Amino acid sequence: MSAGQFAVFGHPISHSLSPRIHQAFARQFGIELEYRTIDAAPADFEAAVRDFFASGGGGANVTLPHKASAFALADERSQAASRAGTANVLTPLAGGRLAAHNTDGDGMVRDITERHSVDLRGHTALLLGAGGAAHGVAWSLLDAGVDTLTIVNRTPEAADVLADAIGEPARAHTRYWEDLADLGAFDLIINATSAGVLGKSLDLPFAIVGNRALCYDLSYGAAATGFLAWARTAGARYAFDGLGMLIETAADTFELWHGKRPDTDPVYAALRGEFG
Repeated sequence: MSAGQFAVFGHPISHSLSPRIHQAFARQFGIELEYRTIDAAPADFEAAVRDFFASGGGGANVTLPHKASAFALADERSQAASRAGTANVLTPLAGGRLAAHNTDGDGMVRDITERHSVDLRGHTALLLGAGGAAHGVAWSLLDAGVDTLTIVNRTPEAADVLADAIGEPARAHTRYWEDLADLGAFDLIINATSAGVLGKSLDLPFAIVGNRALCYDLSYGAAATGFLAWARTAGARYAFDGLGMLIETAADTFELWHGKRPDTDPVYAALRGEFG
């Protein structure tokens, strides 16, 4: 069964695992699909997307630095995309129109709660960063039942924008980065910064790590090693990278496009063997 052509847009994008993941999902159902990477500079992104769908594209994933642009060019937007203001999935509609979706937050929560069997209800959560990645997961953390969400960003104005968008001051609020050592310990610490991708250190205090803490980096592989090493040294009970999140978000996308839910466990096991 042929399913058409699909792609992931990014800049850079050659490192993406998305083609391998979607091909693995497709094999589970005997589907033949073309899934490729498209490197588009920010100035060229919209034209590249329009060209892709005009030539019969069946769906596109979107990663850095284009998620906000993907949301902006869409004609219809899912609730998750609207809340986040970003999109990681574009789907064609009739008349050349596009629908935007965001599966990041649901994928992260499913990885934590189902694959790693950690119940987030009642947790005190610390979200490091307030950019697009943080916007993509913040609401899902609250939906999963965290008690409070403290947002900390080196530029405090960006954290305030996210907290204001959430609009639940009793649960979601901001603090200053320089005050991290004085905030007490948290049950869940999410690294949504780009520090690891950029090869930079966050220089975080050990005092924020609670005795049942789960530390989770939205990145995977080499980009997550620094944060995970810090978490283990600080005494975190769990320290996970975002590989499982990537696979779960891809599964949501695959189901959206093909109407079939793939089994993510064998794909995770195969890639986990590569990334440690």
